[in-house]
Amino acid sequence: MQIGTPLSANATRVMLLGSGELGKEVIIALQRLGVEVIAVDRYQNAPGHQVAHRAYTIDMTDDKALRDLIAQEKPHLIVPEIEALNTSTLADIEAAGIATVIPTVKAVQLTMNREGIRKLAAEELNLPTSAYAFARSEAELQAAIDGANGDAGIGYPCFIKPTMSSSGKGQSRITNASEVKIAWDYAATGGRVNQGVVIVEGQIDFDYEITLLTVRAKNAAGDIQTYFCEPIGHVQEKGDYVESWQPQAMTSGALAESKRIAKAVTDSLGGLGLFGVELFIKGDKVWFSEVSPRPHDTGMVTMCSQRFSEFDLHARAILGLPVDVSLREIGASAVIYGGHATRNLVFDGVEAALAVPNSDIRLFGKPESFVKRRMGVALATGKDITEARTRAKLAASLVKPVVG
Repeated sequence: MQIGTPLSANATRVMLLGSGELGKEVIIALQRLGVEVIAVDRYQNAPGHQVAHRAYTIDMTDDKALRDLIAQEKPHLIVPEIEALNTSTLADIEAAGIATVIPTVKAVQLTMNREGIRKLAAEELNLPTSAYAFARSEAELQAAIDGANGDAGIGYPCFIKPTMSSSGKGQSRITNASEVKIAWDYAATGGRVNQGVVIVEGQIDFDYEITLLTVRAKNAAGDIQTYFCEPIGHVQEKGDYVESWQPQAMTSGALAESKRIAKAVTDSLGGLGLFGVELFIKGDKVWFSEVSPRPHDTGMVTMCSQRFSEFDLHARAILGLPVDVSLREIGASAVIYGGHATRNLVFDGVEAALAVPNSDIRLFGKPESFVKRRMGVALATGKDITEARTRAKLAASLVKPVVG
């Protein structure tokens, strides 16, 4: 693998489609390896825009806008970081030999849509998942929950989600029929792109949930090999991560089954890069939930816990370089929310947060804050998970967003 010099004729160019806080860290990791990076997002001054060599703001679902920008910049690799993309355009770009889509066009197309990835996992790979159904109207949703034509329904409680969304947007947990209409309306309007279809999932009785960061990278012989980071435990509220830690304690049976499921899914998707595989665990039993073909929000804990963060691992893997997934310390992360709807946010208490032992913070630099928008994350290490989590949550609580 040769890497050229940025801003020269021989530069190795990578274009990120989506440049939020996760993309920003990928850009920094790529630049440390001498890569020229182009950051693209749907809004101006996104976090990744602030650190890339060049930045653009376009509608990435627009075929012409996307084609024109790729023709202008001539990237070698295209790295999708969000769901709202024209994946048909990307398929054409790769088929024409213009650029390589990371990890693969198939992976991007299937994982951008819960319908595609759920059918792959449950129906093609025969992996255990929650009971599920898809609905294209409120009436279909109600029938899927209640059952129809002699078929058992999903029942209550259940989860209603858009087929295309992230960070819990558009997701609801409902417990009775009176909530169906509200959940349908929220899912239909809360996704990145309104697909006109929602997924309803049965609730699984699980002990805890994990993210298993799974890396497909080339080994010393140049062959693609699968590597697993230590499992990450996390807490979610309404589908959005608020806290994570690494490693999550698991039985040897559950860990082996988690790796089997993650490898089956990522082998099917193919390509090179890091995948965030979400799983539900009860004892030794494991259910597949979702997969992202890119760094995962719960994986931000790896910035303090691993020798190489998930962002470093993704950058190395997509460039065909060796990876090291070893754990360095027990670590935890906790989200810092905006707390206000404003374009003029100021953070007080940073010095107090950084005075917490073994702590660190990342402020993302998002140009607009919402009450529940993730604006930063606190990181901490400790002698055990309890100490690391306590420190991370304390550091996060000491950062006080205020309107400037």
